[in-house]
Amino acid sequence: MTIREIMELLDAKVLACEESLDHDVHSACGSDMMSDVLAYVKDQAVLLTGLVNSQVVRTAEMMDMRCIVFVRSKQPTPEILELAQESGIVVLATSKRMYEACGKLYSSGLKPEAVGDVQ
Repeated sequence: MTIREIMELLDAKVLACEESLDHDVHSACGSDMMSDVLAYVKDQAVLLTGLVNSQVVRTAEMMDMRCIVFVRSKQPTPEILELAQESGIVVLATSKRMYEACGKLYSSGLKPEAVGDVQ
């Protein structure tokens, strides 16, 4: 699935790195806790979150993610968008809630990667 397809499925707006919409992605995760993303997420290309701060971009960058989707009509600041642009991370924003956004992506074929059992 391409980031452009994600944008269309979620009826999202592109806020940064529009030139990268045709990149392929194969997995996604949804979380508002960046500590969980760092601890449990592996090989996820798309991060869905309602948390709006620079740590979201830093986390996505550390985890080699290609796209951040801000859910619930959250709007990142210009500083966050500049950081994402510098990192080459596509930023999308949708009015959908996290549950609905994740469900739409999952049912359209974007799956989580297996990371093993969490104890």
